[in-house]
Amino acid sequence: MVSFHWLFLISILAGFVGAMSGMGGGIILIPALTLLGVDIKHAIAISILSVIATSSGSASAYVRDHITNLKVGMFLEMFTIVGALAGAHITLAASPRPLYIIFGLVLLGSWIALLVAGHETWQADAPQDPFSRWLELEGCYPDEALRQTVCYKGRRAYFGAPMMFGAGIIAGLLGIGAGAVKVLIHDLVMGLPPKVSTTTSNLIIGVTALAGTSVYLIAGMIQPGLVAPVVLGVVLGAFLGTRLLVRLSNQSVRRFFLIVLLVLAVEMIIRGVRGVL
Repeated sequence: MVSFHWLFLISILAGFVGAMSGMGGGIILIPALTLLGVDIKHAIAISILSVIATSSGSASAYVRDHITNLKVGMFLEMFTIVGALAGAHITLAASPRPLYIIFGLVLLGSWIALLVAGHETWQADAPQDPFSRWLELEGCYPDEALRQTVCYKGRRAYFGAPMMFGAGIIAGLLGIGAGAVKVLIHDLVMGLPPKVSTTTSNLIIGVTALAGTSVYLIAGMIQPGLVAPVVLGVVLGAFLGTRLLVRLSNQSVRRFFLIVLLVLAVEMIIRGVRGVL
């Protein structure tokens, strides 16, 4: 039986990273649980359940601070939910090893794309297409770092929606929230500011994870003895992460996300090649 204290401490770190990056805490939980002797499929099931706790602990604070865009989140959740249900069923039926490698390569390519895009400053006055305007995917939020209100307009929702279906598949498949992909879609495709991208991702990953968790729960993959310390830890870590994020600049949030994304990509590739899943 895995030590309660180790699980609790690891989960605090996972919740903190998940809230700061908008990715969920599975990037730390899954490797840690497997190293502690937990079967990979059980680790994925517990991880995706913890994503709900991470999202609940951070998304509520971001909504209260008026940073999260609820209209963007509600629209894209419809596609991630269906994807998560499909991804979870695939995990139960297939070996995840080659998928880890493919996912790692995709994230590495995403890291390069975001790094190149990071040299360009976010443009608040970018044109909005008619479909995104019809969905009213725009908003404003108070930026503490800039000490001003930032207004923006989301765009290319017709590309973001199907791409979010793919992100949902990854979330259900690997139990990591797939916040990395969601943030990239918000940032590079839909043109949202980094803080809005991260906070809206936190909202979406919770709903997406809930759909995937239902599949693992029915399959009996979730162990109650491991869930309690994990949920407690990620909620505490997520609370600490949200308190720090609102005080950082958009560029600081982007740099933090780049670091976490690179670590995740390398980790997935190495574990897939070695077959230590």
